[in-house]
Amino acid sequence: MTSRRSGLGRGLEALIPLGERSSFAMLPTGSITANPQQPRTLFDEESLESLAASIREVGILQPIVVRESGDQYVLVAGERRWRAAQAANLAEVPALVREGDETSSLTEALVENIQREDLSALEEAAAYQQLQEDFGLTHAEIGQRVGRSRAAISNALRLLTLPPAIQALMRDGQLSAGHTRALLGLEDSSYAVHVAERAADEGWSVRQVEDAVRARVEAGDPAQPAPKLTEIRPAAIIELEQRLQGHLGTPVKITYRNNKGRVTMSFKSLEELEQIYRRFFGS
Repeated sequence: MTSRRSGLGRGLEALIPLGERSSFAMLPTGSITANPQQPRTLFDEESLESLAASIREVGILQPIVVRESGDQYVLVAGERRWRAAQAANLAEVPALVREGDETSSLTEALVENIQREDLSALEEAAAYQQLQEDFGLTHAEIGQRVGRSRAAISNALRLLTLPPAIQALMRDGQLSAGHTRALLGLEDSSYAVHVAERAADEGWSVRQVEDAVRARVEAGDPAQPAPKLTEIRPAAIIELEQRLQGHLGTPVKITYRNNKGRVTMSFKSLEELEQIYRRFFGS
């Protein structure tokens, strides 16, 4: 076992304290075996593939829990994440290695740290999911333990249903919880990703995302083409575009996003193209 106390990210080590009877490690995925006493034997393949896709984009937000057994490790909690990690072809997974497998103490430690740590909304949702999947708590029971309503827990968990690409933008701090909650109103996942990427690239406010979502919802039939998003262009770009058009005598379009872009010039004949060339090079 290679012990690792850094580089795991806040969402792992912050949530469950190591204590005297546990340690964090990045373990080879193949060194872990399922718990033979695990009552759950059937795992929905579609759900696992969805989780695997999320893991490829975002990583594993919560460590699995294992105990040593000779030169192998036996799962205590997190079999679904472990199976999804295998489907995602991860060579190793973050794990909390325990000397015992007392799930009650793990549950209390996790609840304590959810209440104490300044977690991101995505980390918080992943912690609730761990309490639900690994320790069998209902949304109401989680809410009671962490001091939040059942509805608040359910709404937090909905963030994990967003496409992996959106979760990745949220993890990287490019989108806030407010942005992503607004996107939950979209049934069209590809359009949701489109809105999210535009919002991240162009620095949209939460209100702008809400407006884009509202426009899509009000469009009605999801089979119809999504409404075109209103383009918000910096005034300096518009001014440069107009100055270039005046200088070159031809239509100019500047596409600008995330501090980069391209300039497109139009011409109707070879003569116009030659005139543009002479404007640049003077011969």
